[in-house]
Amino acid sequence: MGVAAVPGSGKTETLSRLAAQLISSHRLASHQEILIVTLVNSAVDNFHRRVSSYVHARGLLPNLGYRVRTLHGLAHDVVRERPSLVGLADDFQIIDERVAESIYNEVVASWLHSHGGELSRYLVENLSEDKQAWVRKQPLPDLVREVAVNFTRYAKDMQLTPSALRERLDSLVMPLALAEMGWALYADYQRALAYRGAVDFDDLIRLALAALDSDADFLARLQARWPFILEDEAQDSSRLQELILRKLVGPNGNWVRVGDPNQAIFETFTTASPQFLRNFLTEEGVTPRELPNSGRSTLSIIALANHLIDWTRREHPVPAVRDALSRPHIEPTPPGDPQPNPPDDPTQIYLLARKYTPEREVQAVAESVVRWLPEHPESTLAILVPRNQRGFEVADALKARGVEVVDSLLRSTLSTRQAASALKAILSWLADPKSSQRLADVYRAWRAATQAEEAEDKAATEKLARLLARISHVEEFVAPRAGVDWLETAPLAEAAREQFVALRMLCQRWQRAILLPIDQLILTLAQDLFDQPGELAIAHKLAVTLRQEADEHPDWRLPDLAEALAQIAANQRRFLGLSEDDTGFDPNQHRGKAVIATFHKAKGLEWDRVYLMSVNAYDFPSAQPYDQYIAEKWFVAGQLNLDAETRAQLDAVIQSDERAFYREGHASEQARLDYVRERLRLLYVGITRARRDLIVTWNSGRDGNVTRALPMVALQAFWEDFTHESAQ
Repeated sequence: MGVAAVPGSGKTETLSRLAAQLISSHRLASHQEILIVTLVNSAVDNFHRRVSSYVHARGLLPNLGYRVRTLHGLAHDVVRERPSLVGLADDFQIIDERVAESIYNEVVASWLHSHGGELSRYLVENLSEDKQAWVRKQPLPDLVREVAVNFTRYAKDMQLTPSALRERLDSLVMPLALAEMGWALYADYQRALAYRGAVDFDDLIRLALAALDSDADFLARLQARWPFILEDEAQDSSRLQELILRKLVGPNGNWVRVGDPNQAIFETFTTASPQFLRNFLTEEGVTPRELPNSGRSTLSIIALANHLIDWTRREHPVPAVRDALSRPHIEPTPPGDPQPNPPDDPTQIYLLARKYTPEREVQAVAESVVRWLPEHPESTLAILVPRNQRGFEVADALKARGVEVVDSLLRSTLSTRQAASALKAILSWLADPKSSQRLADVYRAWRAATQAEEAEDKAATEKLARLLARISHVEEFVAPRAGVDWLETAPLAEAAREQFVALRMLCQRWQRAILLPIDQLILTLAQDLFDQPGELAIAHKLAVTLRQEADEHPDWRLPDLAEALAQIAANQRRFLGLSEDDTGFDPNQHRGKAVIATFHKAKGLEWDRVYLMSVNAYDFPSAQPYDQYIAEKWFVAGQLNLDAETRAQLDAVIQSDERAFYREGHASEQARLDYVRERLRLLYVGITRARRDLIVTWNSGRDGNVTRALPMVALQAFWEDFTHESAQ
């Protein structure tokens, strides 16, 4: 079944209830599960919580009979089960984005040092020596790194190894310079991974498909294990995701795909596309359905979003992008629905035609927020911006006016890996309480989690940790007997002695809590380690994850659970729904405050009042002659998009006919159209975040020559007619 769902229609709710119904209908054997695949890590815990509550309400045990994974999580499960199928050792490592970035930096620097002159033909002519030196020092390496990352990801998505790609390149009559550069960067990157005995996140997906292809019996076991597959956010499905799920569904499986093609906003330079879902909806044997009703927004906001769909499809000045948005329209909920639409008030929608400078736009929005918030202390409010830097500017303006700002959707808090590492240190010691080395690790973790240490503090902490590591009998520190107390004889300064007394009390408390279920034990430890809401939210997610692991592995004891945390800390288990900064976000926890987020980060969330900023022709271009594009760098000749051109050359290599399929500049033109399509969908996502109030502003850009975005002009004209008719 394929389900096209509008914003706020309850996709997660629908799939969660379907999963619970299937579990309670006794259609599953004891070894079977319902597999739920979703896009982002933050959705995993949401699904777990909902399905668990619905199953429990039916009188069954929660956390049994289903598995929720991101695509990376699913790929991780498949590869971990049989790593030898794809040539990996059982203890293979997975690098995170920070390590990958470091490798790319080294690879790019090396290539530019040896081959930098090969890019000269792509640079604008007549650059002064100073400007050319500056470009080669920073902007050009940044651009080449971006090209390297996207080329590598795309090659992996097309299941091309460096050696296979090299064979294709060698078969060409004429070389393709950008494809050659991409291959060299890709090959060096993969060699660096092989040296570490590691893979990256994109490798996992490619290797998972390879594992399914290589062993029919293994595939058959997985098909039997997951007779029902429910896919959320299917509008962002990629080529490999679709191939993997089709394999797992097989000829006799059940596959429900739910998504909104109008909310596909993560497609640039990936093989993800809403067209996969659109094609699926018309496929023979697929039952198409719609979820058109949404109780999120007022009727006026719904009318505005629906008009953006209609204008795009019928009146956009560039016919090639009229497929960016599609029906169904959003429909309000019917009478008696448990989630009725908010009372309509057209006066709470403002599409401001006024031309602001970037600085004045920030001030105007800040002044509006200052006026509105005190009168609505129980309401939620968000300011959505196209890029992080713009959000920081808004945050500074609001803070200067005394407004409480929530910018965690722009910034990073304590990372999941850091929190997991701290909790893992304590669990490992509780599992082996006689180890002085593990006691020293507990001290390091406690100090790191509770102190904002300077360099000299860290040095002092390490010195004291080494002292703890030399204790012969740990019980003489943790639970001393009369006359046998390590603290009484240790050569310690008073401040250090006070720290160790506090640590002893915590260790005793943690040992008393050891008989608690693992999730309660983790939360107990977290209360002593963390005091920030984001950090506690991470701890809660870790507790849920370990409880799920304990339920799935009843024979596991504390050492096994500590090892699971160790894998999370080493980034091996991001795939269970944990990301580098995955604290989850609930707008209702920030009533009376100003939340600042990018349009992209706001997807899936909603607020009573929403500001959309910078809706101009630069941030939301429409493929007009005067438009500019972020991906096109000023120092690249001919307004070429080198990222798009490099990928186009790779496509030509894959098709084995470079002259027939590659024409310089054509890929840049197509990339513009793809970007325009995505920005139309991004504006649609922004509008549909608002429940009651919507304010849209624009600015004229840094040089004062940027115009309003064409979709905003169209919406303003529609809104004037709409409100005029409503008044009559």
